[in-house]
Amino acid sequence: MKPDDPLLKILACPLDKGPLHLLAEETGQEEAQALYNPRLHRRYPITDGIPQLLPSSGEQVPDDEHEELLKRMAP
Repeated sequence: MKPDDPLLKILACPLDKGPLHLLAEETGQEEAQALYNPRLHRRYPITDGIPQLLPSSGEQVPDDEHEELLKRMAP
C-alpha cells in the first residue's frame, strides 16, 4: 500500500471509526506495513497488501512507542 493510495481515505478504525495512518518500516529486505490509530494507540497489520481491520487483529501500542510513532507522522 502506498501513502497516496485512495483506499487510505476511506479506511477507518473498526473501534472508533476514525481515520488511520499508514506506517511503513524496513525490516531487513522487507517493508512491514501497518495502519495506526493514534487516538486509541492501536496498530493494525497489513498482510500481503490487505489491511487486517478486525478489532481482534489490532494490537495496543505502548506509550513510549506511541510517542515515536507520533514523531514519525508529524509533517
